[in-house]
Amino acid sequence: MRKFFNVGDIGDIAAALEEAREVKKNRFAWKHLGENRTIMLVFFNSSLRTRLSSQKAATNLGMNPIVLNIGQESWKLETELGVVMDGDRGEHLREAIPVMASYCDIIGVRSFAGLKDREYDYSETVLSQFIEYSGKPVISLESATVHPCQAFADLITIDEFKKKARPKVVLSWAPHPKALPQAVPNSFAEWMNAADVDFVITNPEGYDLDPKFAGDAIVEHDQMKALEGADFVYAKNWSCPGVNNPDDYGKILSKDPSWTIDAKHMAVTDNAFFMHCLPVRRNVIVSDEVIDSPQSIVIPEAANREISAQVVMKRMLESLK
Repeated sequence: MRKFFNVGDIGDIAAALEEAREVKKNRFAWKHLGENRTIMLVFFNSSLRTRLSSQKAATNLGMNPIVLNIGQESWKLETELGVVMDGDRGEHLREAIPVMASYCDIIGVRSFAGLKDREYDYSETVLSQFIEYSGKPVISLESATVHPCQAFADLITIDEFKKKARPKVVLSWAPHPKALPQAVPNSFAEWMNAADVDFVITNPEGYDLDPKFAGDAIVEHDQMKALEGADFVYAKNWSCPGVNNPDDYGKILSKDPSWTIDAKHMAVTDNAFFMHCLPVRRNVIVSDEVIDSPQSIVIPEAANREISAQVVMKRMLESLK
């Protein structure tokens, strides 16, 4: 494995889930793989779960993790080619990336979408340069369009909690005061389409995800109808993906509070489990009564971020042998 970006990079889903189960049973069984190896975790944006789970997974495997916060512990980095660098960005990615790569064996990168230029974001300008210029295996720790470590952890969690062979999984848009990227819902949709689940996406008009991520999912604009009989409800906000109208990309088109997941929404499900990637705004995305209920599995879901990251790092280390 040279990159971890899309669901196709993980290969066979069933095999990946089995490997995750083995890793969770004995997290330190592969420490020899990371001996004398270094992983650099590069953060252009804030993080809690991604940072901690990645460091923990790396140490479980015997690696030495180096964490670099761009702009705080380094020069501000220019990401576009052909620019005149007479502003506040003192170094270009073109030089910084191979320098970083010379100090490590694997690189993980977290860089959010700017939500101003759809073409720039959806071409994965930052992450693609790490893949091109580093010469090292690269993990997306959330990029402009995807968050595969989160989606893999979500799948692991669904596999652990499901009560039927093929559960119904519903991804529901929910309101938020800020414009958020589509990375989490994009990856969740991509991975659910590849998994053995009945998958439905529900969101207001104008919020349909890019078809390359939504895939064959059923898209239902009536939220209550979509939630009927669900076994898992995954709530997440995203700004307008700009699929039909690129000028709306990154905009907030709705703050409709009726989309907040509360008891009446969960009542039409089949006693569904509630999921969210965290951090979550209580009583905006989801009501207290739902997230504090026994059906909420947001904490086990977050804990599985360590497992998803470790499976990916393990495979990358094995490819370096």
